Amino acid sequence: MVGSAKAWCAILLLAGAIFSGTAPAAVDGAAAAAPAIENHRCLRCHADQEEKHVVRPDGTQHNIFIDAQKLEHSVHGKVACVGCHRDVTKLPHAKPLAGAIGCIECHKQEAEKLKRDPDPQKRERLDVVLRQTDSYLHSVHARPNPKNQAAVNAACHDCHDAHDIGKPGTLQRKEHRLKNPEVCGRCHEKQKNDYLGSLHGKLITEKQDEKSAVCADCHTTHAISSPKDDPAKLAITQNCGNCHENARKTYFASYHGQVHRLGYTNTAKCFDCHGGHDIKDAKDPTSRVHADNRLENCKNCHKNATASFLEFQPHGDPDNREKYPWLWSAKRFMQALIVGVMAFFWLHVLLWLFRELMDRFQGKGFNEDLDRPDTVFYRRFTPAWRWIHFLFAISTMALILTGTTLLFSHTGWAKAVVVFLGGTQMEGIIHRTAAVIWLAIFLVHLAIAIINIWRKRKTFEWFGGTSLLPNWKDLRDLRDMFKWFFGLAPRPQFCHWTYWQKFDYWAPFWGAAVIGSSGIMLFAPEKTAAFLPGWVFNVATLVHAEEALLAAIFLNSVHFFNVHFRPERFPMSTTIFTGAIPIEEFKHDHRMEYERLLASGELDKYLVKRPSRRFDLVASFVTSVLIIAGLTLLTLVLIGLSTAK
Repeated sequence: MVGSAKAWCAILLLAGAIFSGTAPAAVDGAAAAAPAIENHRCLRCHADQEEKHVVRPDGTQHNIFIDAQKLEHSVHGKVACVGCHRDVTKLPHAKPLAGAIGCIECHKQEAEKLKRDPDPQKRERLDVVLRQTDSYLHSVHARPNPKNQAAVNAACHDCHDAHDIGKPGTLQRKEHRLKNPEVCGRCHEKQKNDYLGSLHGKLITEKQDEKSAVCADCHTTHAISSPKDDPAKLAITQNCGNCHENARKTYFASYHGQVHRLGYTNTAKCFDCHGGHDIKDAKDPTSRVHADNRLENCKNCHKNATASFLEFQPHGDPDNREKYPWLWSAKRFMQALIVGVMAFFWLHVLLWLFRELMDRFQGKGFNEDLDRPDTVFYRRFTPAWRWIHFLFAISTMALILTGTTLLFSHTGWAKAVVVFLGGTQMEGIIHRTAAVIWLAIFLVHLAIAIINIWRKRKTFEWFGGTSLLPNWKDLRDLRDMFKWFFGLAPRPQFCHWTYWQKFDYWAPFWGAAVIGSSGIMLFAPEKTAAFLPGWVFNVATLVHAEEALLAAIFLNSVHFFNVHFRPERFPMSTTIFTGAIPIEEFKHDHRMEYERLLASGELDKYLVKRPSRRFDLVASFVTSVLIIAGLTLLTLVLIGLSTAK
């Protein structure tokens, strides 16, 4: 027999080595010491192709053949058979063969030995094995089998060819990848059959394309968890992007993907739309994403979805001008708006800061002592406007916090915030509640403003000094302000409202229109799709996020500087909460209004006592909290922008 001839050759070589005084050197692993039973003795039976099957007592046949050549060239080629089959102490051994194989223990022992090995490649390889082992021990395969508590769901040798484990660098070679579905299919037969009929499976079986996805690509090799659990759903979706990078990028830019990226699985994932093991080409009539099947697919989540949903582009790419021109244009417009507004006003801030610091060093500018107990105050805001501002500020910050967690779902802080808030569903409730409050406050303010104008309709000057409507003087003031920045002219004098205050006022009108309308569309997609095409959701998602980003950066940087951080007001102004401003400060900032009131004799109507010490402390506390919250939000937004991919 062939096996017997090989065995006798091995014996003669071993005998020659012994008599010549050159015994074989110690080998890796369990074969480092001379084994009790040499491998060639095992191969007398197991390498004999003529006796490759044995009949077990229960009547089943078992293949005992081992290809000696493959074993020799495997990573365990120098390991003694009894190094793994430790229950075998004599030949012939008990039948059937005992199943005590200690892969994990052996690898740990070898790793301990190799800590002192000078070869880093050996240490690195075993480190990889140990990490894989640890992943396996926490996987669903390592759990006890429900049908046999004495066995695990799958042991190492159930997946790996026990006698043909590839050497380092060859574990992902073509033949191993191509047979991966068959290996997994030993236990998961239904999934294997679905897979073999899929787009991925046909590439494997019909074209022998090892680049096509196999089971291990989606489910991982060792850290396999139950597909019903969130970790598996998250991992599978992430792994889809290893091949479909652009699809993953556009998916993560969508609401579905943002929620998924935060670590939650309550929104649509890749396999919810495309299928799991039975993924088909989009042109295949049986595919879930085929044009004839997409609507029913969407209805799995959106029960009242209409035909307009088919126009929604789940992977719409705003950077692809040729395929999505309307989305590309919307993004470029919003980017130009953000860059233009922020560039202008940040320049305005820096020049203003420079001018005030220079004036202070030269002993110029406003330097009135505002802590004198006899200081007279001017009533700047009524209680209604103060409450409106407070609620508006709180709801705006809540919107920024809950909105940017989705926009920057790739960051660690976003994940931490969502956990703190109680999950993405609670985060959504908070966001929508804050949005309702924000819009309600906006509408209440608008109603009050209209009523006030109506009451004064006979004397109200639409473009006068007390009107918030922009006028030509605002343009002249802007020009003169820049002259002052460069020391070319004195600081311009303002009336009741300055040009930057008017900008701060009218910006929310644009924000309410853009953020509000797009938010309502996204909040009620089924109702929106009843009268608008599905592609509006792509545009709404983009402009909603971009406009919110502009508001978050502007309010917490430019607005904060204009009101609180310029040297004349640093560290804060509490006027919006106390409602009163020192008369000298009012005279400095709004001299034209002061002189008008003084000349008309109306000034005394607006003079009030200094706010009480307690009230002033409360206003300072509230202002400090809002400033700290705003700066924190600005920092988080900038971190998100700087780390975005």
